[in-house]
Amino acid sequence: MTERLPLEDVKILDFMWVMAGPASTRILADYGAEIVRIESPSRIDTARTLAPYKDNTLGPDSSGLFNNCNAGKLGLALDLKNPRAKEVVFDLVRWADVVTESFSPRAMRGFGLDYDVLRAIKPDLIMLSSCLMGQTGPLAGIAGFGNMAAAISGFHYLTGWPDRPPAGPFGAYTDYVSPRFAAVAILAALDHRRRTGQGQYIDLSQAESSLHFLGPALLDYTVNGRSDERAGNTDPRFAPHGVYPAAGDDQWVAIVCRGDCDFASLCSAMGRDELSSDHRYAKTAERLNRRHELDELVTGWTRTLAPEAVEATLEARGVPAYRVQNSSGILADPQFQHLKHFVKLDHPTLNHFTVEGPRARLSRTPAVARRSAPTVGQDNAYVLEKILGYGEERITDLAVAGLFG
Repeated sequence: MTERLPLEDVKILDFMWVMAGPASTRILADYGAEIVRIESPSRIDTARTLAPYKDNTLGPDSSGLFNNCNAGKLGLALDLKNPRAKEVVFDLVRWADVVTESFSPRAMRGFGLDYDVLRAIKPDLIMLSSCLMGQTGPLAGIAGFGNMAAAISGFHYLTGWPDRPPAGPFGAYTDYVSPRFAAVAILAALDHRRRTGQGQYIDLSQAESSLHFLGPALLDYTVNGRSDERAGNTDPRFAPHGVYPAAGDDQWVAIVCRGDCDFASLCSAMGRDELSSDHRYAKTAERLNRRHELDELVTGWTRTLAPEAVEATLEARGVPAYRVQNSSGILADPQFQHLKHFVKLDHPTLNHFTVEGPRARLSRTPAVARRSAPTVGQDNAYVLEKILGYGEERITDLAVAGLFG
């Protein structure tokens, strides 16, 4: 194993903000990329205001979402509306391999920092712009959050119960999906530049990226003319299949029977062996037609037991089952603990902060969360002095001009 991370020679100038953009570059930071994150000293990043907060205390550094998305990055406070900001930005562009931004379209042009301007400074520059609907087209001007993109893409229509209005997936769904595409697109662009010497501009739409996760539904409509509808927790192939109430307040357990063997094992666990030979339920086709009856039978058993007991009983028999966990349950989960998924990092104002660790591990160059997310302007001195080589007189002059807030 080598101690060198695979992206240690990659330098990124990061204008990302809120969630989807910063989550993209966080992936690259874990693999060693040096990332300078530009943040306004006067207009606080929305992510810094989003719960949950450490110790349930609202503050500019205490957002769990912000810290999770920005661990491993350097923080530079810079007022982009100040005319002299371009001096610093242009020098950072000369330093960087990649520039990333997640403002609404036209914002970078408004700052005078669009791709055409920046590549004139560095011809082989890679730049990625990520926004809700992409940089062009009739909906490009929509500035919003991932719950809107999820609705536009079709996720809300498909999520919920058939006799109720659409429920939608939890939260700003596409904010959690699109970062994986952004990170891979940047890596592909870096590989292309390594082979050809050419930079490029990447226009990444959250909605368009996330449509990949509706591939089966889109294909079914394209080929067969069928449009999927809301189906709750049911599955077209498996029954029983769902989330069932367990003993206790708001306790639940997810169960799926993949076939006849799983169903027989479930019946045995419930003490209802006769159900597995009952002609109404013995085969998958019959169970699918009577899925609601089966859900009631399963519920009658699960609601008498703790979710952990249901999980252990069924897993011992080879039936997929797992309790529905809240945040505290996930933190204590033995599998996540084994994977060291949660990492405690030193923090300059809050002593420490727990964030998620890298999601994938390479065998020779495993990723690592190296430092906590920056406070506003935490690394101004390092970036200006060490990366850009500015002297004291120039830094003082820029500070007097109000560049750093």
